[in-house]
Amino acid sequence: MKTILITGCSSGIGYDAAHTLAARGWRVFATCRQQKDADRLVNEGLEALALDYANEAGMKAALAEIFARTGGRLDALFNNGAYAIPGAVEDLPRDALRAIFEVNLFGQFDLIRQVLPAMKAQGSGRIINCSSVLGFAALRMRGAYIGTKFAMEGMSDALRYENHQSPVHFSLIAPGPIATRIRENAIPHFERWIDWEASALRRVYEKTLRPRLYEPATKKDRFELPPSAVTAKLIHALESRTPRARYYVTTPTYFARYAKRFLPDSWADAIFRRQ
Repeated sequence: MKTILITGCSSGIGYDAAHTLAARGWRVFATCRQQKDADRLVNEGLEALALDYANEAGMKAALAEIFARTGGRLDALFNNGAYAIPGAVEDLPRDALRAIFEVNLFGQFDLIRQVLPAMKAQGSGRIINCSSVLGFAALRMRGAYIGTKFAMEGMSDALRYENHQSPVHFSLIAPGPIATRIRENAIPHFERWIDWEASALRRVYEKTLRPRLYEPATKKDRFELPPSAVTAKLIHALESRTPRARYYVTTPTYFARYAKRFLPDSWADAIFRRQ
């Protein structure tokens, strides 16, 4: 039975991945930031622990517990946990950026640093980072999240190049619109960090961002897919003999990829600044 550590399993992509892989015969260590969510997953039949990227000591303790249960082996890591701070770049305080990079980037690569020696010693391993279409195509009012994902893309590439002769495979998964709670979960961070009423872009907040955050969607995004679409790509990255360096999920992600690659910047800007 192969073992995998998945972060961010309380809902959405991580939740679907944990249950699907467990059903496929993987031994899944599903982790959540809050203990109450981990307890819920235990009641659903998963091995679950609390793991918060922002808590360095707690993350180290959770990984030590996993290694104790597996005899020091871990076959795969899926870095999925992350959050967003909606708002204009000019309105992001330094502490807000520190906080989101701590979770979305620093904690994730610290976890990689801690699991990689075990994978190399055992002669195999898969490390998959969950990026985003926003890891290579920027949109308005999402700058903090975009910054972390752009950085993830670059560091993941560097890590893959540095380890091209190692027995460990590295992949990125870039979803577009997926039916998750990321927007709902972003509200407390928006309310904590963004003084939108004092912003020079107050009208943008009133007309676009706040309705998107707070008002129920009148219709579903026609390109939105369920979390299982990401899990399908994850399974290939985990089980294929030749996993890809990158996996794209949803039509907008493919469109953004080709727009950034083939269109002049002025044309691509005209498209992306309207979104």
